[in-house]
Order: sequence, then C-alpha cells, then structure tokens
Amino acid sequence: MAALKTEVEVDDEKDEIAEEETLEDVNDDNVSGKKKKRKKKKKKAAGTENDSEAVNENGNTNEVNEEAECKEDGVENDADKKKKKKNRKKGGKTAGQTDPPSIPIADLFPSQVFPEGEIMQYVTGKDDRTAKDRFTSEEKRALDRMQHDTYNEVRLAAEAHRQTRQHMQRWIKPGMTMIQICEELENTARKLIKENGLQAGLAFPTGCSRNHCAAHYTPNAGDSTVLEYDDVTKIDFGTHINGRIIDCAFTLTFNPKYDKLVEAVRDATNTGIRVAAIQEVMESYEIELDGKTYPIKSIRNLNGHSISPYRIHSGKTVPIVKGGEATVMEENEFYAIETFGSTGRGVVHDDMDCSHYMKNFDMPYVPLRLNSSKSLLNTINKNFGTLAFCKRWLDRAGATKYQMALKDLCDKGIVDAYPPLCDVKGCYTAQFEHTIILRPTCKEVVSRGDDY
Repeated sequence: MAALKTEVEVDDEKDEIAEEETLEDVNDDNVSGKKKKRKKKKKKAAGTENDSEAVNENGNTNEVNEEAECKEDGVENDADKKKKKKNRKKGGKTAGQTDPPSIPIADLFPSQVFPEGEIMQYVTGKDDRTAKDRFTSEEKRALDRMQHDTYNEVRLAAEAHRQTRQHMQRWIKPGMTMIQICEELENTARKLIKENGLQAGLAFPTGCSRNHCAAHYTPNAGDSTVLEYDDVTKIDFGTHINGRIIDCAFTLTFNPKYDKLVEAVRDATNTGIRVAAIQEVMESYEIELDGKTYPIKSIRNLNGHSISPYRIHSGKTVPIVKGGEATVMEENEFYAIETFGSTGRGVVHDDMDCSHYMKNFDMPYVPLRLNSSKSLLNTINKNFGTLAFCKRWLDRAGATKYQMALKDLCDKGIVDAYPPLCDVKGCYTAQFEHTIILRPTCKEVVSRGDDY
C-alpha cells in the first residue's frame, strides 16, 4: 500500500499547481517540464516513486476517485479493471509479507491506514442526479470522514480476509481432508488479523460446504471427509475487528466442467452489488454436465443480509429472487451480498450433523440449573460472545464433555443451532459473497480483491 499524504500537503500542492497554471507566457516545453516535476514531487512526498498515490480531502486516493468518476451506473470498463489490477499488484498490499502469509496486516501498514475496497457510485433513476451528486457533496464527504475509524477497522479485517483466501486458493488441493483445510485457513487468518480475544479474530467458523450442501458445513472433530477433484466447494469465512465483520465467500473447483456454474453465481453476485437483478442474471445461465443440460437456479430461501457489530445477521435481508420482502437500505449500513446457484431444485433444507452454533443476540437472562451448562455458557461468552462458533472451536477453547450442556443451551433458546443447508443429493451448488458499506458518498465493496 502506498504511503499517504496529509490534507495539508495535498492543499499545498493544489495551490502550487494553481499558481503554475496561471502563467500564460510559458511555452509547451516548459509546461511539460513543470508537469513532470509536479508528478515527481507528488511521488516523492508519498514516500516512493513507484507505489505512490495522492490523497484527496476525503482521505481517498485520487486514483480511486478517478476510477469511480469514470464508471457509469457503477460498471467498470475494461481499462478501469486493468488499471485497478495493475495498481493493486504494484500498490504493495502484500509488500513484506511472507509466503505462506504470517505477518499481521497491522504490521504491514505502519501508518495504520488500510486499503479501500472497490468504490461504486450509487445508482438511481436515469435522470436522477442525486446519487451521483453524493460523490462530490462536501456535506456527504464530511460525514464520510466522521466514520473513518469504523471504515478503517473493517478495511483491516478485509485485508486479512483477502490475503488469507488468496493463500488458500493456491494451497488447497484434492486429497486434503476438510479439517486440514479449515485448520490451515483459520490459523492463517488468526495470524493476519492478530487475534485478540473478542477485539480481533475470526467472525464465524470456516464453511467448506461441498456439492449439494450449500452452506453451514464445517467438519467436527474426527470428520475424515476428503476433498475430491470433482467437488464444488464453497469456502465461506469471516474476520472482524472490534465486531466489524467481513463476511465473504467464493466457490472452489478443480474440474473445469463446473466453470459455467461458477461464472453464473459470480456474475449474479456482482450484479446484485450494482443493481437488484440477481435472479435474472443467474437464471440466464445453464450448464452441461455429463451430457445433460441443467438450468442454473437461484436458491430462493437463502438471502444476503445486513451486518452490525458482533451480529452477523442483524435483521434485514437481501432477497436473491423476486417477490421477497422489500429491504430499505440506509446510509452507513453494512451488508453481505451473497448469491447461491444450484443445478437442483433451488431450495435448501437442514441436513447432516450440526456444527455451527451462535448465542442468541436478543435472548434475555435465563437461569440455568446444570453446572455444565453454566460452565459452557461462560466459555461461549468469554471466547465468542454473540459471534458464531463450532464444536472444533469449543475443543480449542478447552471445553470437554459439552454435548449435553450444548443441547440444554439450545433447548432454552440461549444458543441457536445452524445445521448444514442442502439441496437435493446429486446436484451442485455454488456461492459468491462480498461485504459492502453504504457510505454517505458511495458504495464501497470493502472485501473486493484481485481474485473476485
């Protein structure tokens, strides 16, 4: 990541540029020379001639703002995408990182200012300039600056997620057990996020749901399931700083015959981030598998959702099919935009052994009679609070013989169980997901990376 300039330095540079541009008696050669000097000066002030980016009054890079201004209706052209990819590579976001990654993200950014995600302008009616005006409104930019600390925290969590998942995309191979995969991912993420009790860490267990299972599967201790070459696996995990959660997922395949399914769901997710047309995009695709053609269906009983501190599902839903409950999104809200596609029925149900659990966020105090239940609840409160957890994590926290106590907490409504969600056996499901911030000035896809 490039070094950042202060607002004073930026204002000084603007004054110098304005003074130089008022000189009418300079020839073209002199003007060109001054431009080169200004460019070199900007680079030097930013700390490096290769990795610099000037910062505007809003604390954002000029480069990002130029990209956002040249987008129409939130859609990037090819030149923008190439430019962004190039700049991310040279921007130093993994500069100094080890392979495999082990250095905490906070240590890679001495300024403690972490990378922005993808910036998109709001889209409303064709002739409505209100959304576009938000981007340049000084009032909205001032509101943006007031939330800098919050945005910076979630960007730190996002960078830890990006570096972790990109390592896992290179690392995962068929023949590994699902426990191996989850432990490598979680150990890497814990190092990068600099795990610190409830202040920083993993936001929920690693989902590694395969094939007809769409979500909420993670292996319990003793699960010997092995990843196969023909599997379609959804890798869904979260990181957080002070409860600010990044919820982001991708689909992993090795056999290219599933490419159309993956493409359909990725396209639908990106469309859902821009505009509300997920189902139309998803169901415009079909896939041929082993000589038979299948329509790709949106899984209609899975949705995106709002996110609040220490609460992964905070009340609002983002339907991926038409006819669902209309959701009013508001300024400064956080959302997970996720879409699921299936070659099956397009409906999921609870199935298989449960591994995911989460304390009920709104549950009032309930007296407990069993000492084992009291002890387990203390372990949950200390290690997870209202964040989701799994049985492997209880083992890691030192809990033993907790099955009866866990059932008691679930029966009393203190803890909720979240079993794996599956479509019909024999079908294949895929998922992509990003976390977005509805900033006063723009929409930030904070978890966006070069990978997806």
